[in-house]
Amino acid sequence: MANSTVRLELGGKTHELNVRRGTIGPDVIDIGSLYSNTGMFTYDPGFTSTASCESKITYIDGEQGILLHRGYPIEQLAEQGDFLEVCYLLLYGELPTKAQKEDFDQRVTRHTMLHEQMSRFFTGFRRDAHPMAVMCGMVGALSAFYHDSTDISDPHQRMVASIRMIAKMPTIAAMTYKYHVGQPFIYPRNELSYAANFLHMCFAVPCEEYKVNPVLARAMDRIFILHADHEQNASTSTVRLAGSSGANPFACIAAGIACLWGPAHGGANEAALNMLAEIGTPDRIPEYIARAKDKNDPFRLMGFGHRVYKNYDPRAKIMQKTCHEVLAELGIKDDPQLEIAMELERIALTDEYFIEKKLYPNIDFYSGITLRALGFPTTMFTVLFALARTVGWIAQWKEMIEDPQQKIGRPRQLYTGAPQRDYVPIDQR
Repeated sequence: MANSTVRLELGGKTHELNVRRGTIGPDVIDIGSLYSNTGMFTYDPGFTSTASCESKITYIDGEQGILLHRGYPIEQLAEQGDFLEVCYLLLYGELPTKAQKEDFDQRVTRHTMLHEQMSRFFTGFRRDAHPMAVMCGMVGALSAFYHDSTDISDPHQRMVASIRMIAKMPTIAAMTYKYHVGQPFIYPRNELSYAANFLHMCFAVPCEEYKVNPVLARAMDRIFILHADHEQNASTSTVRLAGSSGANPFACIAAGIACLWGPAHGGANEAALNMLAEIGTPDRIPEYIARAKDKNDPFRLMGFGHRVYKNYDPRAKIMQKTCHEVLAELGIKDDPQLEIAMELERIALTDEYFIEKKLYPNIDFYSGITLRALGFPTTMFTVLFALARTVGWIAQWKEMIEDPQQKIGRPRQLYTGAPQRDYVPIDQR
């Protein structure tokens, strides 16, 4: 509902555009009728000044360093809740009661196994395939096995598909990891928590008992919470755009995974660790800091600064604490990359250049170090991101499907190619 209007002067004519006001955050100018009234489009590469939808799920204030899920600060959810509780919140809009939580946990747990035929799919991939390539294929293939939850017009089927993906993503991710390292698949265990079950599927082997460390399981759970949703980022927008065509939910999530693979998005924590490896030893840090400050040098410090946050990323503060808890639990001290990371962190928080440019360490910086300490290779980092973000994608997809205002996504363009011209036969060219 419009709260006020703004006037746009074009060619001597005045056009009134409605201004819409959200619960919190900046007002938006509704340009839905701009083309029909003026014959003109807006130009906004990257959509950085465009609200593509109306949403009640996640709110970010990058200037203040605020992230809210359904109104709850991420700090409170990560410190006091668990991942499945956050999943329930994102899907249903409210925190669950004890009975609702127990029911939801049981529904997710009952769906963790994959159809047995799917295990054969893995052998079709080269053993050295990137895990994200495997994830894209496996998640897309879910629609070939679960036909009873692809009718997007049926609310029950939408919810079944949602639960299935939240439940099966850790199993697919763990099987992807096992295939990657050449070990047997480990089946889910219903008595374990969501995060503990995932760690068990990744690191247990059939020939001996594996007990999940509760400190590491809690850290894994917190990592999942911190990555659960992040408003209309590239992969979430991709899921919404794919969903706007009426595509089934499994195909939409596979599209999100493909988008997340990019190094500027989900691959950033892998890129941050690759940077630490490139620096090599702490004595080379001044050289790389100087390169980062040189605007003529293409080198960039990965894991610092954020497209949205112009303050300390609230997720990074929690991730920093979690990182140190994991390193302390595992007794990791003499790690060259860790030394480099800690020194870079100190410089970024005290050096005037970094403070002025607001290049704070972001979540990717700390999560990369933490996941490496947990035992995951860098090639698995984006897979874990996709696992956690699945619930956000599903919540956003579900909200879009249920929005009566939603229509198929169709961005416009500023055409700068050749004007109309006539075809010339090949012998006359």
